[in-house]
Amino acid sequence: MKIAKIITVVIFSIISLKTNAQSLKVASVFGDYMVLQREKKVPVWGTSTPKEKITVTFNGQSKSTKSDANGDWILYLDPLETSFKGKEMIVEGNEKLVIKDVLVGEVWICAGQSNMVMSYNSSAEVRGLVPLASNIRSFYVENKVALKEQKDAPGKWKITQPKSAVAFSFAYFLNNLGDVPVGIIQASWGSSSIEAWMPRAMTKELPIFNTIMKEFDADKERVARIQQLINKPNWTNQENIFLRRNSNIIYNAMMHPLIPFACRGLVWYQGERNTRYIAGFPDVDGENWFHRVSGMKDYDEVLKKWIETYRKRWNDNDMHFMVVMLPGYGKGTQKKQNIDIESPTEESWAWMRESQLSAMELPNVSVVNTIDLGDVKNIHPTDKLPIGQRTALLAAKKTLKLKGEAVGPTLKNVEVKDGELIVHFNHAEGLKTIDGKVPTGFWIADDTQNWVKANAKIQDEIVVLSSLEVKNPKYIRYAFAGKPTVNLVNSSELPAYPFRTDNWEE
Repeated sequence: MKIAKIITVVIFSIISLKTNAQSLKVASVFGDYMVLQREKKVPVWGTSTPKEKITVTFNGQSKSTKSDANGDWILYLDPLETSFKGKEMIVEGNEKLVIKDVLVGEVWICAGQSNMVMSYNSSAEVRGLVPLASNIRSFYVENKVALKEQKDAPGKWKITQPKSAVAFSFAYFLNNLGDVPVGIIQASWGSSSIEAWMPRAMTKELPIFNTIMKEFDADKERVARIQQLINKPNWTNQENIFLRRNSNIIYNAMMHPLIPFACRGLVWYQGERNTRYIAGFPDVDGENWFHRVSGMKDYDEVLKKWIETYRKRWNDNDMHFMVVMLPGYGKGTQKKQNIDIESPTEESWAWMRESQLSAMELPNVSVVNTIDLGDVKNIHPTDKLPIGQRTALLAAKKTLKLKGEAVGPTLKNVEVKDGELIVHFNHAEGLKTIDGKVPTGFWIADDTQNWVKANAKIQDEIVVLSSLEVKNPKYIRYAFAGKPTVNLVNSSELPAYPFRTDNWEE
């Protein structure tokens, strides 16, 4: 009996060991040809057999840790120096992994919806950069959804430029400006709302998102359909549209697995999906449930909370966010789609741009000005090259500390004098118009809020506004329209940022 017991115990122990054993793995965002972020601590993580000693060796460093009871492990490499020469990363436990040809440089996540998705093949100017590009690598996160936060995201590092026109042109110019390898992680999906990229935990901070997710959970039929489609190998176009219109589930599958991969920051080109309403929650039914997203004025708070949440999850307060302003477009909201594209009072994208600009109240946030770009009829304009250039300029200035102007004129203050409004700007050296004509896009009003086009003239680095129709002007709206005609720039030919002064008293 004793021998039988001993044999039983031995067999059970062997079975238990086999059950608990799992191969040594690194998270899917690590792989051959990757780029690691320089000048920051670099987390490396993965899974292994529980309580296994793990050692990571790279570029003369060797760091060790022990996996936990579930087999999860993470360790941190000390800040790395720039490296154009590919090196090996060795990960060792009971097994040995070799990750080949690893560079060290600037890593950025490029995320958002269709205008971030848009291929460089759709923009002739950006496509022309392909043969000139070097030292750019990319990791494309495949479009996936999940009902719970995932550990791994499907994708591989490649020695090639990202598919996105904006991401590629940004990487190209950043590489040139900084003389540094650039790694781009592209995570984008057309027509996705900001809520699609939000972790469920944000329901505790945002009542709007809390309502959305409560309705999501209550819709058993929708959840069941998502569950059914998750493992389906190929979606129809209708299924694809259905999945990307849901909140949270894109974050779970496409963004969460990237955390906390070391990066300099995130370029965010999103917002079109949230422009259907000026503010508040629309009434929805079974046919248009996907309209339950925050409106343009609500996007202000949502965007800032979203940025703060990502920084907490990455444990990186210095993580820089580059928000791409929505460019010119000629349609309004669901309430009124046909609008006067020059009017400062229509429910146009001007209100979304104002919300996007509010994100600069947070540290380490830049907004890429696109007010002179876009297409009145096409929500997917092809003029992506200037966006990449301006984003790279801002990144070089803000994160690489390179010299030079990276921002167009921004409002400093306004004086009222003898029936005129005198507008002072920051970043106004060499203030001029791009076409040599008088400045356009300025509207003024008195206390009646009856807006009229202003007569504008440049005097050194200020703009003087007046109108015979407004004797006592008080307020200004500049480029505050769906597709305004603008021409005001500084000596670097960077456009002036939109603004309105009637919100100073709100």
